Amino acid sequence: MRGDEMLRIWTPREIEAGHDVPAPDLLPLRQVLSWSREFLVSGHPELGRTGPVCPYTQPSLRKDLFLLAVPSATGGLGDAVAHLRVWYEKLAVDLSAEERELLTLLMVLPTLDPTDSAELDALQGAAKDEFVADGLMIGQFHPVCEEPGLWNEEFRPLRSPVPLLAVRRLLVFDLPFLVGADRHLSSYLERFAPAIPTRIRDQLVSRVVA
Repeated sequence: MRGDEMLRIWTPREIEAGHDVPAPDLLPLRQVLSWSREFLVSGHPELGRTGPVCPYTQPSLRKDLFLLAVPSATGGLGDAVAHLRVWYEKLAVDLSAEERELLTLLMVLPTLDPTDSAELDALQGAAKDEFVADGLMIGQFHPVCEEPGLWNEEFRPLRSPVPLLAVRRLLVFDLPFLVGADRHLSSYLERFAPAIPTRIRDQLVSRVVA
């Protein structure tokens, strides 16, 4: 286990073995791990495109770069999110550029209301500016998340068995997740403008025209 007084972090192997995982955390962590291995890495008839729901999960799992965390009971969730960003960078510092693109850190939040995503949405919204400015994506997943899919607005790809926040490196293909907020778009352009692929440039032009 890695972590500090605010956040505890485990690998999938540690969760499978129950190694140094508090009993109250073990079930939700295993639920999220099973969902990741079954739903995220698979295709879905309602997805609207071919390929897995999340193309980064399987490579991340394969390279042991898929980690799960739970906040401690000693601090607030806002503090835990701040530590999430710090720990992501600590874990990434010795990785290659390719490995940093696959590093994924899920903070599982089993104490949040599974029938109402408002608190999780607010938590993610408050954190997103700083995460994107630092070159990170932070997304919310929840049993009743209403965020639609990019290719099928009737599909709900962000529905997980337990509320959680997911963090990974900001990539050039993340533009569709950033439209609607000029500050996020500015951070994206500062990072990727010289090398934006043609398809992504077309999406950007469409947004500006709209």
